[in-house]
Amino acid sequence: METWSVEQVCSWLVEKNLGELVHRFQEEEVSGAALLALNDRMVQQLVKKIGHQAVLMDLIKKYKQNTQGLKSPENPKEAALVMQTEAARDYRDEESSSPARHGEQMPSFYPAENLDNGLIDQRVLKQRRNVKHILARSKALQWTKSYVLPEFPYDVKCMLAEQKCPDHSMRIRIIEFLQADMTKYLEGSLYPSTQQYNDVVNALLQAHPFLDEDGCGFFLWKRALKDRFKYVRRPIEDDEQVIRNKCKFGHRRGQTRKSLADIRFDEIKLVQIKEEAVCFDSELDEHIKWFQQEYVKTEKDWREIDKRMSQTLEIRRKMIGSRTPLKDILKLFPFLKCPYQMFREFQLLTRTDIYKKTRHILESYSENILTSFSVVDNPINIVLQEKMKHYTDEDMLKYMKMTATCLLLPDVFGDDPSLFVIMNEQVQVSTPVLEVKNPFNMEVCEFSLYLERERLTKVDDCVTALAALVAAFHVFRIECPRRLSQTFNFLETLIFDMHSPYFPSLKEKENEVGFQHPVT
Repeated sequence: METWSVEQVCSWLVEKNLGELVHRFQEEEVSGAALLALNDRMVQQLVKKIGHQAVLMDLIKKYKQNTQGLKSPENPKEAALVMQTEAARDYRDEESSSPARHGEQMPSFYPAENLDNGLIDQRVLKQRRNVKHILARSKALQWTKSYVLPEFPYDVKCMLAEQKCPDHSMRIRIIEFLQADMTKYLEGSLYPSTQQYNDVVNALLQAHPFLDEDGCGFFLWKRALKDRFKYVRRPIEDDEQVIRNKCKFGHRRGQTRKSLADIRFDEIKLVQIKEEAVCFDSELDEHIKWFQQEYVKTEKDWREIDKRMSQTLEIRRKMIGSRTPLKDILKLFPFLKCPYQMFREFQLLTRTDIYKKTRHILESYSENILTSFSVVDNPINIVLQEKMKHYTDEDMLKYMKMTATCLLLPDVFGDDPSLFVIMNEQVQVSTPVLEVKNPFNMEVCEFSLYLERERLTKVDDCVTALAALVAAFHVFRIECPRRLSQTFNFLETLIFDMHSPYFPSLKEKENEVGFQHPVT
């Protein structure tokens, strides 16, 4: 049942005379693993009729009882531990039914509770701690001793037998079977412990050592298995009991429980935001309608556009700060797609003319970057040198050098060029990225800025394209990818005139004569 799809679950419901629930289960995408993870509250939300609820919970309970029977211990040590566990459980039952629980007098040599002042004898506390420790050890031993890898499908077996490196789809299949098998051993729970993740991955790599690629296989498979459990837990994230437990205990590492004062402060803040939104609603609706009508016109009133964009800046920044989807923001404020408005918003936020600074950077550093050792043999640089042989116009040569500098910046700093600019390929990243066509042909050169895999705007020159790329990260508050950090550190240091031990500011560079930038 752990590996069933939604369709198999629906067929099972029909067999059990619960066909009325099929439509609801299809809507909620309840698979076999999700079915075994249902609790009483989820069933109440999922099924309306009480009779159907009782039948469904009874069927799930019977299935778990039939499939989750404990194996008899084979190891003598394990048998002894199980006997200790049973003895501890008998002791606990005897203690709960002892006369001391009913207020009767106990002999002095028995540890008993003092009912007058509510204190408990220290020997009783120590015995209870020992019982808990024995139960925990028994549960851990049961997991490690009884777990074996699941029976993989035939094609997965063949791949593992041939010791071939699995492709993406095959990895997903292996992870799905491991997740389903872990759910079975955890009696339907979707929250394994770290030790249980480690045990499963270790068992996989010990049985098939070739899956440990470059010594990093353990972490890769463990991360993939965790992500799979997160995906399976999605249908229950909206459950009231799950949300209540998350708020009570915290669901992130290092997260502390909020005090009542903090919760009350958050509620007051939310009410204030809602009241402000109501005040803005009437005025904002008027601006949004005007923006959408003006955006489709061929001749636009840019003065009025600037005025209204300034008036709506505060609410727009609140929406971006609250992680409103960028598609919704661009639908409400379509002029943010225009490079001019993006530069203007960047200037309102930072008081910096990004277009002017970007042009100065490309003009000042193009010679040093193109002659640096790291890009001498780069195909872009080789094509540039060939193209420059056919032109003598200084403006044309200057434009070609600036374009090549824009394209080679990530290579100079050892970053990933595919996160910065893409040529003759399909855009695969969701962060802002440039697409360029015919970069060294001034007449038909075309730059496009993409955001979340969709074209945001199209420009004709490299200066506007690079300025728009940097502005997009700041205007939409998008975190720069780590594999692009060195390039953006260089650009932002010069754009904001920040003093860096690696790069001089623009003013320092202008004052120095014969400065050679140490690009390595």
